[in-house]
Amino acid sequence: MLKGKVAVVTGAAMGIGKSTTKILLQNGAKVALLDVNEVAGKGLKTTLDEEYGQENTLFLRCNVESDKDVKDAFQSAMETFGGIDIVFNNAGVLNEADWEKSLSVNLAGVIRVAYVALEHMNKLTGGRGGGVVNTASMAGLQPAAIFPVYSATKHGVVGFTRSIAAASAASGYGVRFNALCPAVVQTDFFADIEVKMGQFSHLYYLIEKIKERDFLDVSQVAECVLELAADEVKNGEALILKNDEKKYMTFPTL
Repeated sequence: MLKGKVAVVTGAAMGIGKSTTKILLQNGAKVALLDVNEVAGKGLKTTLDEEYGQENTLFLRCNVESDKDVKDAFQSAMETFGGIDIVFNNAGVLNEADWEKSLSVNLAGVIRVAYVALEHMNKLTGGRGGGVVNTASMAGLQPAAIFPVYSATKHGVVGFTRSIAAASAASGYGVRFNALCPAVVQTDFFADIEVKMGQFSHLYYLIEKIKERDFLDVSQVAECVLELAADEVKNGEALILKNDEKKYMTFPTL
């Protein structure tokens, strides 16, 4: 499905990013793994080399809060693989106690990566076009009392995605932007969650209610990333994933 394609994945070392990296490789893509966690990233690269060959992956330590890191990583991916067709803009944190960090990674980081991706993928400046998938959340479509800032960042990701998609289409850049909005996913995101809730830790009982639901498996989310990456038509969409239900969000027309 993706033979000859090159993908860049941020937050690639664990969780959704790790699962998505694997499914991209399984479908024939070469993948540049970007993550701030160098130990986990290099470990994953070693594992993937055994199954897919070392020539098909590249690990690059990258903090999405850093302009230099992001630009250097994308340049290295270009030099190694010759182009970029897919970007999974996935790096994120959940920490209401350090809400400025959440804004910096979840929203500013997504915007930074998207703009650098556009520099390399824009057909008007020699790029090959392609698709960018931004990780949002169901919390980006509805209120989330237990983590207001996280919710705000994901609302921002949805709004940015839809807007940059419209800008890209109007400009003829040939780059599609879509957002993925999963419900709660089974990762270590909820580790030490009571501490991460900061001033809203008194609402921890709501977390217990969430834990009573069926969590999504990372592989389910990865399959949706693959769907959005491979689709050459969809642009400006927000794909909702919860339990076994998958649907595209319908937004009101004002």
